Amino acid sequence: MRPNSARQLPLELPHVVSFRRDDFLESRANEKALALVERWPEWPNNYAVIVGPHGSGKSHLASIWAERAGARTLPARLLVREDVPRALATGALVIENLDPRDYDEHALFHLFNMAKEEGASLLFTSAHPLEAGMAALPDLASRLRTVTVAKLDAPDDALIAAVLVKLFADRQVTVDQDLIAYLLPRMERSLGSARELVAKIDAAALAAGRPVTRAFVSALLRE
Repeated sequence: MRPNSARQLPLELPHVVSFRRDDFLESRANEKALALVERWPEWPNNYAVIVGPHGSGKSHLASIWAERAGARTLPARLLVREDVPRALATGALVIENLDPRDYDEHALFHLFNMAKEEGASLLFTSAHPLEAGMAALPDLASRLRTVTVAKLDAPDDALIAAVLVKLFADRQVTVDQDLIAYLLPRMERSLGSARELVAKIDAAALAAGRPVTRAFVSALLRE
């Protein structure tokens, strides 16, 4: 736990999140998606998607796969037809955050066609099931239905507790299990909320020059 200090303004320093395989916390909520990533290149076909809500671990899993496959990563909304050959240059590509309201269907259909011709692998991340009205183009909708799906389930208490401990540790803050047990029933059940909560507590503790204890956090959450 960091020592007390005079009251200070917290510096807005960038907080680096590690997406390495060793930093991925496994649980029943993500075991199927992790197994899919680690089973590559022995996928039923060359295309897969990880589906889950914001902050559920999709980007971490995609980063693990990208390192294994030598893949480039591109936000779905930035995919344009002219860039498809360059995007597939390594034979593997991550398309992140595929949203039915914000992508070029013709560019994605061209990507599928080129990936098939070249035997390239595609991994998508999305908060939306691909079959739920994702595409108006019939041929693209048909392609999307062939994509192997791995869904991230809602995190259980064990995973959220482990994530909280790790997020605090990433900020050089040591916490005890009593604090974690106090936080669990008082927070939204998502990994994204865990990140936001830890950032809020850390910033408040730095500003107050106080250690992160149950008493401090209890008073903070009552404000």
